[in-house]
Amino acid sequence: MASEGAHSQRWQRLGILAGGGDLPLELAQACQDSAPFVVTLNGHADRDYTAFDHQDMSIGQIGGIAKVLKAAGCDTVCFAGYVQRPDIKSLKLDTRGLIMVPKALAAGRKGDDALIRVVVEEFESQGFAVVGADEVLSALAPTLNGGVDAPHDGPHRDDIAKACEIARKMGALDIGQGAVVADGLVLAVEAQEGTNAMLDRLVSLRAEIRGTPEQRCGVLAKMPKPMQERRVDLPTIGLDTVERCATAGLAGIALEAGSALILEREAVERALRAHNMFLVIVEADDA
Repeated sequence: MASEGAHSQRWQRLGILAGGGDLPLELAQACQDSAPFVVTLNGHADRDYTAFDHQDMSIGQIGGIAKVLKAAGCDTVCFAGYVQRPDIKSLKLDTRGLIMVPKALAAGRKGDDALIRVVVEEFESQGFAVVGADEVLSALAPTLNGGVDAPHDGPHRDDIAKACEIARKMGALDIGQGAVVADGLVLAVEAQEGTNAMLDRLVSLRAEIRGTPEQRCGVLAKMPKPMQERRVDLPTIGLDTVERCATAGLAGIALEAGSALILEREAVERALRAHNMFLVIVEADDA
């Protein structure tokens, strides 16, 4: 039986383009009864997909990936997992990839979201429907009542509001999705390094401004970019995110309802409670 929360199937066969992290594997496991086909992106995918039909491809083999997916009977694709922006000069490119280079370079200068849109549009032009991870597994998307020990008042509320506001402003500039605020002080904002590296930086800060496991302080907010391609790059947290926040002494995490993904939700909830941390789900217009 497919995992609880899996979306009603709207495709003949789903192709998953797998980058790094747990998300692609969680999606594949949720859809295993319908036999998804996984394209593991070389140098990015870092989980074991041997239980599924799969093929390893270079991210620059755009035409080859499309051909493999069609041969496998896929009519729909889902991009999942993190992919570091590649150095085009070092990529293994096929003919279709070479044709895309000028457009990709121009889009890349505008930001990550513009580059993502170029890739999505290319697969749509090849006849594939493109769906988001939240469409494949609806249980990943948090709802307003999906928080964990969320504070309704007290000192964390101001940090939540400020962290959400900063994350949204950073997103509007297509810089990053995350921000950390503690006692009103901005401790970190996310750029190209990604959430994990941003959280790891916090450990080098003085404990009195970031909190400790014994006296937690501060909030990580991850908000969607207002212009972003939601089928590919929604803010995502998992058990690793919680553990890194815990190590940094943070008190909680804030996400936007319906605009984020939570991996390994039960494990995340257990870890939050074990570390005496909270998860708060805010509305889209909260600030």
